[in-house]
Amino acid sequence: MAMQAIFNWDHVTTPWSSLSLPSSSPLMFAENIKWKKKEKKGKEKDEGSGRGRYVCAASSSNSTTPSPNYWDWWKPDKGAPAPCLSDILWPSAGAFAAMAILGKVDQLLSPKGLSMTIAPLGAVSAVLFATPNAPGARKYNMFVAQMGCAAIGVLALSAFGPGWLARSAALGASIGFMIWTRSVHPPAASLPILFIDGSKFHRLHLWYALFPGAAGCILLCLIQEMVSYLKDNCKF
Repeated sequence: MAMQAIFNWDHVTTPWSSLSLPSSSPLMFAENIKWKKKEKKGKEKDEGSGRGRYVCAASSSNSTTPSPNYWDWWKPDKGAPAPCLSDILWPSAGAFAAMAILGKVDQLLSPKGLSMTIAPLGAVSAVLFATPNAPGARKYNMFVAQMGCAAIGVLALSAFGPGWLARSAALGASIGFMIWTRSVHPPAASLPILFIDGSKFHRLHLWYALFPGAAGCILLCLIQEMVSYLKDNCKF
């Protein structure tokens, strides 16, 4: 979609070739600005004075044609510095320790038929250890989203029963909940689907809002603090 800005220069004596616009002008955002000169009917254009009517045509930013930087999203971030060995080792060690501890807890809970090692906690580990400064790693985002989305899964199962409708409604409501509460935490969106499809969690009912998602996040937060300390003070 193109837009045009029309200027009348009938009383301007400055040659159009020397026309300059301020850098803040909205007309300077496009690289390919085309200036076209239109002659008025019954008048001859004055080549020397540049009088006449000019049209500035530029492509709008909401064009369907991909911008020149579109493919940069498919490439690694070249502006970020290469991580040192410690910045790779400590987060990896933290994730290993987290899953090892959760596995040990699973052994204690196995007689009750429960498990604390769930797939969403693996995604939480990646967010906390690899991108600790990301919005999704904020404690508010994590706990509000974990508890809210888990509760939505319980309600969806009660309302629609197991099946595609419950999964679809729970996922849509979970995303809406996270946006509304400003607590976007991507791993939490999988908790409702895990509850609906995992029959072993059904007997937890609303306790599922606290276990295993929120309870597991407490452990991961403690390990994240250790990882952050080691990254800051034990570099190599």
